[in-house]
Amino acid sequence: MVRMICPPACSDTRDFTGCRRPSYSGTRKRSSPGIPRPAYVVFLFLLVTIGILVLPANADATADAIQAANNVYVSNYTIDPAVLFSGDTATATFYVANGNANQSVMVNHGTFGDNDILLTSGSYNTNVNIGPSQTRSFVFSLGTDRPDGTYYPSFSLSFSAGNGMYYRTPVKVDNTPLVMTIANKPDSFTQGVKETISVQISNPRDNDVKNVIFETTGNDVTLTPSKTYIGYLAAGTSTMVNFTVTPDSPTSLFMDVDYDNGDNSHSINTTLPIQFTTDKLQADPVMSNIVIALNNGTYDVTGDVTNAGLSNANGVTVTSLSPAVPHDPEMNYVIGTLKPDDFGSFEVTFTAPDGISSVPLQLSYKDSNGNVIASVQNIDLTQATAQTNTQPSMLPVLAVILIVLGVGGYLYMKKRKNQ
Repeated sequence: MVRMICPPACSDTRDFTGCRRPSYSGTRKRSSPGIPRPAYVVFLFLLVTIGILVLPANADATADAIQAANNVYVSNYTIDPAVLFSGDTATATFYVANGNANQSVMVNHGTFGDNDILLTSGSYNTNVNIGPSQTRSFVFSLGTDRPDGTYYPSFSLSFSAGNGMYYRTPVKVDNTPLVMTIANKPDSFTQGVKETISVQISNPRDNDVKNVIFETTGNDVTLTPSKTYIGYLAAGTSTMVNFTVTPDSPTSLFMDVDYDNGDNSHSINTTLPIQFTTDKLQADPVMSNIVIALNNGTYDVTGDVTNAGLSNANGVTVTSLSPAVPHDPEMNYVIGTLKPDDFGSFEVTFTAPDGISSVPLQLSYKDSNGNVIASVQNIDLTQATAQTNTQPSMLPVLAVILIVLGVGGYLYMKKRKNQ
């Protein structure tokens, strides 16, 4: 059984102080007067009343902020480049619109990315105010080393009201490069002959590329032009680049295409061997029926030129080369254009130093591109036929004189007889 010990009751008096216990020091404390009961009741009443009035107002303000945040949305976004190569970086821009006509919205902590698409720039961690009917852009740098595919990172944004917004965005990775194709080239190459080559550059990607540059290089070769700036190449389109090549020896052409996917540099290349072979369709002028005559130290050479090829030979010309010295009247001979299976005659005159047994004759012509093609054929001067100049006989002249005199005499004698 527990016993409760109560202190003795105080006497019935209005002085409550005398009922207080003494302090441990053995003296009595004098307490201050307490708050009057009516004032305390009034204070509690006012406090409760203010709470009743303020709490609904705060609740209404929070509800309005939440409702305003519901009218904020992503109106548009861009990713440049639109399609990435593995290892590329890109810039993502989100345009956040405030659809409220009369209320601003405070946002913060904007970020973008996930485990596949990595954010390489900072997030928006400070408060940003978007005014009524206004749009604010949020820009992020991102990168990825993922293989081909489509990934869906999220753009997120927090509101001061406590809720947030999440917007999933597709990001495509495609490692398909540009394509370079040799569209047209000659069947054969000839030393010193200019030929035209056409190269087609195609963009099979789903996005445009920019700063496209075509360049070709090679040893012992003249290229015109060696570099061509193309600029933009839209998705699914192609362009043609033409250049001329004049090889001096067998070589290889190295062709490169550099381009930018966004701010990322890429390139493709190919090689074209240049080997000298015979053009099956070219003109083929041939000299024949050559006759050499020597007249007072001047050689006179005549002959025919026949086009045995399949193309026109333009500006066919025959001339003698050193050690021969061209001489009038036919220092060189221009035949003109010879069609396939056509022929023309020529005649050239020249002198040659004593002791020379042969001299070269050069036969040249121009092809359809204006290239001068020349060939040389040696002729044997020992086969020349010597010719001498003889004085004309005086007998015919004397006969004519005698006839004239005879006729004149006859007429004179006849006239005198008639007299």
